[in-house]
Amino acid sequence: MKPLVAIVGRPNVGKSTLFNRLVGERISIVEDTPGVTRDRIYADCEWCGHVFTLIDTGGLELKSDDEMWSHIREQAEIAVDTANAIVYVVDGKTGLTTDDNLVCAFLRKSNLPVILAVNKIDNNETDTLYDFYALGFGDPYPVSAEQGKGLGDLLDAIADVVEKHPVEEDSDRIKIAIVGKPNAGKSSIANRLLGFDRSIVSDIAGTTRDAIDTPLDIGEDKYLIIDTAGMRKKKAVTEEVERYSVVRSILAVRRADVVLIVCDSNEGLTEQDVKIAGFVHEEGKPSIVVMNKWDLIDKDTNTINTFEKKLKEDLKYMDYFESAYVSAKSGKRIDTLLPLCKKVVENSNRRITTGLLNEVVGDAIRISEPPSYLGKKLKILFVTQVSVAPPTFVLKVNDPKIMHFSYKRYLENALRRSFDFSGTPIRLLVRENNGEDR
Repeated sequence: MKPLVAIVGRPNVGKSTLFNRLVGERISIVEDTPGVTRDRIYADCEWCGHVFTLIDTGGLELKSDDEMWSHIREQAEIAVDTANAIVYVVDGKTGLTTDDNLVCAFLRKSNLPVILAVNKIDNNETDTLYDFYALGFGDPYPVSAEQGKGLGDLLDAIADVVEKHPVEEDSDRIKIAIVGKPNAGKSSIANRLLGFDRSIVSDIAGTTRDAIDTPLDIGEDKYLIIDTAGMRKKKAVTEEVERYSVVRSILAVRRADVVLIVCDSNEGLTEQDVKIAGFVHEEGKPSIVVMNKWDLIDKDTNTINTFEKKLKEDLKYMDYFESAYVSAKSGKRIDTLLPLCKKVVENSNRRITTGLLNEVVGDAIRISEPPSYLGKKLKILFVTQVSVAPPTFVLKVNDPKIMHFSYKRYLENALRRSFDFSGTPIRLLVRENNGEDR
């Protein structure tokens, strides 16, 4: 693993702003509200040839017994347990507080090197720095995360600390985004796949706020599990932070290799589930519809068949989907998900030779002739595959305007019968032939 550096501090000292500055992009949500960052958020960072992974954590509210703050505290503790070094962020404007001393005592127990960053020193007001020597973490580094001041010295200090840790080369990973409505069980499934509590799990809807990336290695197979925030209907999204969360979920789908669309079996496939599946389909991503909480359903020998029939009826536009019936709570059938993800990603990256493609399309044309319009018959001259993920095919024809969507669908089904494209959408592009030979 790359050296891990955890950014820790009490709420609202600017940890997420500093995290985003150091990694060079807006990954963590930044909002002037305590408790916005709830889970651990990872991002790679490079400085002067040193590569390390930064972990953004939620604000440590050590005196509170509130359920949410205790969850955030647990996530921060896990980050500290797995880290090789800590950047302890304090607020230079507020000065040293009792809460800072409590966090300081917590960090001492870790026996890790601690780099003290005094944030919000926007106008070089260094007088407040001297108070922070009392924490006993050596020279404080004055920074302004908002304005980007002092980051070079801070990064030099981090690089000095992590220099002794070997860096593992990046490997290609299958990126799995887990999406769905709030409270469908996305974080529970992520935690089951990973084998530990990576994300906060609570009955409170909207617990996960950010898209959270966690690497997972099983033998030679390497995955990246992306747990996302619940995607509500537009009219239900009122909080500004939640708008950011939905954007994060959308971006997670766009960078994923395969998407798990998690639904609550108790509710069946809802209108919002269909909309989320539609978005995944439009993005051209392989998908698996995961019916979670399957342990709560009264079952007989035909229950799965009944559910499957209903899914195919509601998701007619993407009838290629794969499905899985699992229980994150009991762990039942969770072990089927990763092999299924691997399979649909392979299907999404499948390439078919031009000769074989033209044989299959030629057979389909002989069985059912192309349509005509105003006495002009559609001629499909040849077909070739131009890209993968999703598999995309170009049909060269005499006149694209004659191609009817129903015949295009017929050709797609012919391709699916001949080649295994289960779980992945395929694209058929109709182009006019410009004198090219078959």
